[in-house]
Amino acid sequence: MAVFDASYKETEMPKMKTKSGVKKRFKITASGKIKHGVAGKRHRLISHNSKYIRQNRGTSVLSEADTARVHAWAPYGLK
Repeated sequence: MAVFDASYKETEMPKMKTKSGVKKRFKITASGKIKHGVAGKRHRLISHNSKYIRQNRGTSVLSEADTARVHAWAPYGLK
């Protein structure tokens, strides 16, 4: 039977939380680069011309400057 010791203190820091928006918006490739979807493709597409819609299909890779920021928002990576 375990006895609770009142002088016992937790020595580990709590885990950092991942920003919940990052989990929904980004994926990490096997090489560590970050893929993202293009902004402005959810609604009101009738106001965009066909060239804009066509060129912004699929995903693209984030720049190096933005990659560091997203890694800070997801300290343990993304699944």
